[in-house]
Amino acid sequence: MKNNISYFWIILVLLSACTKQIDRSDNDRIIEINDFIWKGLNAYYLWKDMQPELADQRFQNQAELNEFLQKTTSPENLFQSLLYRPGQIDRWSWIVSNYDDLLKLFQGIRLTNGMHFGLVFQPGSQTNLFAYVKYVVPNSPSAQAGIKRGDMFKIINGQNLTVDNYHTLLSNKIWHIELAQWDGQTLTNTGQIKSIEKIELAENPVYLDTIYQISQHKVGYLIYNGFTDSYNDDLKAAMLGFKTNHIDRLIIDLRYNPGGSVETLQYLASMITGQFQGKILLKYRWHSQLQTWMKQYYPDRLTRKFVNHQTNGTSLPMLNMDQVVFITTKNSASASESLINGLKPYIDVTQIGTATHGKYTASITLFDSPDFSSYHKNPTHKWAMQPIVLKISNAVGNTDFYNGLQPDIMQAENYFDLGHLGNTSEPLLQTALSFISTQTRPISSVNKMQDLKAYPFQSYPLEFDMHLNGQDLLNFTPENN
Repeated sequence: MKNNISYFWIILVLLSACTKQIDRSDNDRIIEINDFIWKGLNAYYLWKDMQPELADQRFQNQAELNEFLQKTTSPENLFQSLLYRPGQIDRWSWIVSNYDDLLKLFQGIRLTNGMHFGLVFQPGSQTNLFAYVKYVVPNSPSAQAGIKRGDMFKIINGQNLTVDNYHTLLSNKIWHIELAQWDGQTLTNTGQIKSIEKIELAENPVYLDTIYQISQHKVGYLIYNGFTDSYNDDLKAAMLGFKTNHIDRLIIDLRYNPGGSVETLQYLASMITGQFQGKILLKYRWHSQLQTWMKQYYPDRLTRKFVNHQTNGTSLPMLNMDQVVFITTKNSASASESLINGLKPYIDVTQIGTATHGKYTASITLFDSPDFSSYHKNPTHKWAMQPIVLKISNAVGNTDFYNGLQPDIMQAENYFDLGHLGNTSEPLLQTALSFISTQTRPISSVNKMQDLKAYPFQSYPLEFDMHLNGQDLLNFTPENN
């Protein structure tokens, strides 16, 4: 999977915690945790119908289930064994041994140096890598060290980045990187060393909001890097600024937005528009048994609709746009994709950049409690799951975009000429503004580095997550259906 590795330190910490083996002698504890995993997946997992081990009649009684559960001493291994074609069909379900870390991640708090970057093969090589900086979080250690968008490096802590060692090098808490430069043919080290340390950092996903006067149009431009519900007020303030200044065109830059809260997605879609209150934005599809139960008891929970206020009653500013331009890359995932997909039946949507990630599913956090919510959690451990529980379509049923949403105007970022985010000469923004000004689509632009490809690796699924809030978790079990 090709993707953004900006949160790699957090990823590695959580994965190393998850793979910790439980002492085989602690049989009761093994069964207790594994029982939570099996029953949570049995109740909510999207692909339950495709996984025989999760069938309601797989075990005749609790004793049979316990016998099965105690065969696996690692909760993570059991979890992985119960997924449907993990890494192929289910690329996103995951589990953690400490839900405190999980909850911080959903609040936008991560152990990071504040540098978001990508890994690419060096020209002419299939083993050596270099990193290019996509953007830097303001006031982060990387920002304080003078790291900026477009910087490149191929050495960390004195070692060249390769496909064999990048995991180890990127997991270090302190980085000493040697900057590199591109002369058009060769990537060479400059000798300039930057030292940066990872800290626990909260990142505001509203990276930039500004307005441009282009021809006769007043264009609002928002760089939005994550659907993080703890920053909903900041998102609302940005949209209110657009409304107050009477913009008549809008560009939403999601090129580095991996997803997040469905509720925040709902708010943003509603603020972009405003004229569709009460109409269906998204439709949910659970596994067959749960879908039937939801239709009978909670049919209103099978959709997300356009709204004019937040759940706390606060009004949302409405822009009433009848067209919008999105900027996307392969790192635009999940909630970003559902935002675009959800708006398409209602307004004119133009997508500029490259195809999105291809995630049309959502997860929910399951805790070891009687109803899998965060209330009355089992005090003996902190394991929690984030399984895929439903897939999402738009109002006309479009879903299953496994290969991503394809752009109307194809234009890849040039690793060696990224430009400055927010500057009207930045290549993707320039194309978006040109389209707004002329309403014509240029011939697709592809950068010239045909031999340079992003290095594929398995990411932690949080980087491409779309999750439901706890209020969407209903007390469903097969027994009460």
